[in-house]
Amino acid sequence: MKTRSLTCIGCPMGCPLKVELNNGKVLKVTGNSCPIGIEYAKKECTNPKRIVTSSVFVEEGEVDILPVKTKEDIPKNKIFDCIKSLKGIVVKAPVEIGDIIVKDVLGTGVDIIATRSIHKK
Repeated sequence: MKTRSLTCIGCPMGCPLKVELNNGKVLKVTGNSCPIGIEYAKKECTNPKRIVTSSVFVEEGEVDILPVKTKEDIPKNKIFDCIKSLKGIVVKAPVEIGDIIVKDVLGTGVDIIATRSIHKK
């Protein structure tokens, strides 16, 4: 049996969690003050995922950089590849918040979306 210590990021409490694992399965979670901690621990120990934030360049816009993010979590082991895949991407203004910038990044089924609107110059 293996024990792992985590700090829950599911809510602002930041509970110190202890997770007991056996063969990759979560047996017990302690230290949580709400049910969110249990779900966070299970997810983090068996299939960790994250939202990725980055930026791409904009042509003919009021600003040159567009902040973007994944619409949903992607597997943690794909974060760096996701960021690399955005290198060299240039979008043309206008762009609206929520516009899809990259569809199905890395075959994850998750889109990269704009997190701000940018008007033409």
